[in-house]
Amino acid sequence: MTDGTTVGRASRQPLVAGIAAALAVLTLVAVGVLWLTSDRSEGATGTGTPKDTSAEAGFARDMSVHHQQAVEMSFIVRDRTSDEEVRRLAFDIASTQATQAGMLQGWLDMWGLDRTSEDPPMTWMKNASADGTDGMDGMDGMDHGSMKGMDGGAAYKPHDGSLMPGMATNTQLDELRKAKGKAAEILYLKLMTAHHRGGVGMAEGAVELVKDPTERHLAQTMVQGQQSEIQLMADMLKARGASS
Repeated sequence: MTDGTTVGRASRQPLVAGIAAALAVLTLVAVGVLWLTSDRSEGATGTGTPKDTSAEAGFARDMSVHHQQAVEMSFIVRDRTSDEEVRRLAFDIASTQATQAGMLQGWLDMWGLDRTSEDPPMTWMKNASADGTDGMDGMDGMDHGSMKGMDGGAAYKPHDGSLMPGMATNTQLDELRKAKGKAAEILYLKLMTAHHRGGVGMAEGAVELVKDPTERHLAQTMVQGQQSEIQLMADMLKARGASS
């Protein structure tokens, strides 16, 4: 059993990465058309593209990583339950967030920027806060490491694989892999609710800080879509005798 679990985990990681990479290719042309035809005068730099340290680049990098974990959790739960409602939700979340991650990575490629950075996660929000821009609205009271008491640019503290607000820890992911049936459904819904809350806070920060209108529109779409799913998951948890 242990060996099979280990092999399953190892094989699923490249699968998740492969899906995100494939969707990045599929969406790159559409993203390019949208970005090139949009009015970017608000946030244009001297070259018309975001800088490496911009909110545009930072949000694209961080939310890509954040989304990839949601895709991973969704693949895990689809193997741990036969409940069609949960499996359908997991498929929808995986599809949506893998596509959005592909769009964000496609923009980084078009801007000629690396998909990763040596800066710690959330640096783009801390920089904005230090500049006097309040990019932390909506980040209080989150699971997996509260953002309360964040002042003076203090950062979210990564721990046990949880790199950003709302992200599950390695321990929690292991618990999800071991859970089965209703227990797996409840744990997934709780973890994804926390994950969405963290994502909403980050996306709301991007809506305030990002000047590129196409990326800002995507961030607003994330806020609306994930808030709707948070309510849906609350109802699903209630139906299973649990709460978020």
